[in-house]
Amino acid sequence: MLLLKLLVIPAFLLLISLAGRRWGPSVAGWLSGLPVVVGPILLFLAIEQGELFAAQSATAALAAMFAMIAFCVVYAQVAQHRNWPWALGIALGGWALVALILSWLPASLPLSSLIALAALLAAPYLFPTVRPVMNGPTAKSDKLLLRMIAGALLTLAVTLLASTVGERWSGLLAVFPVLGSVMAVFSQQTRGPAFTAALLRATATGMYCFAAFCLTLALALPVLGMPAFALGVAVSMAMLLVTRRLLVRAPPGDTAHLSPK
Repeated sequence: MLLLKLLVIPAFLLLISLAGRRWGPSVAGWLSGLPVVVGPILLFLAIEQGELFAAQSATAALAAMFAMIAFCVVYAQVAQHRNWPWALGIALGGWALVALILSWLPASLPLSSLIALAALLAAPYLFPTVRPVMNGPTAKSDKLLLRMIAGALLTLAVTLLASTVGERWSGLLAVFPVLGSVMAVFSQQTRGPAFTAALLRATATGMYCFAAFCLTLALALPVLGMPAFALGVAVSMAMLLVTRRLLVRAPPGDTAHLSPK
């Protein structure tokens, strides 16, 4: 189980980095919206804490999308004027503040769904308008290795914390911006703030997949048990195809909208 925790996120980070190198920030960010972090964490929680615990955590994770999108927006905005330590620190502070407020709200699937929907609908209007340079330097192999190591360590820390703080904070921590932090910092260092903003904007678009996954688990885990994870993955992949249309139709001045072929 520990080995799986250490391998899943680094492998996905590598795939996203390669996608960004080949197709640009829109596709890389779009793919990072998949529930590659929250999925394994909720699976580990279901195995270790029980299916009902995981379902309640999925409800909290759905609301926590608001915090994740807040992180993406704040980082993208600050990165246009400051270097990465400032952008990361302020964005993580924004995430923590929103997560704290969400932890005070009653645990309710309808409320969590409304919060997630509001965040998803508002997100496209909150990012800076940028035109990323597509022919900038690509990440070197040592940078990719650092991304993978950072992703593994962050994932391990979040999963360890999530198993000890109760279902509410477990769900909130499951949406800690592991991928977002690593990708944003390294993208800003190697490709610049415009590329980073485009990446994070596409990440917010891709989070419809994340929302579909969490909503499916919250509804299906108490009824189906562990097979609900397979259903959640299927629904998430279907939503991925839907969000591809949103990605292509977004304003061309905001991101480099390239479609994988």
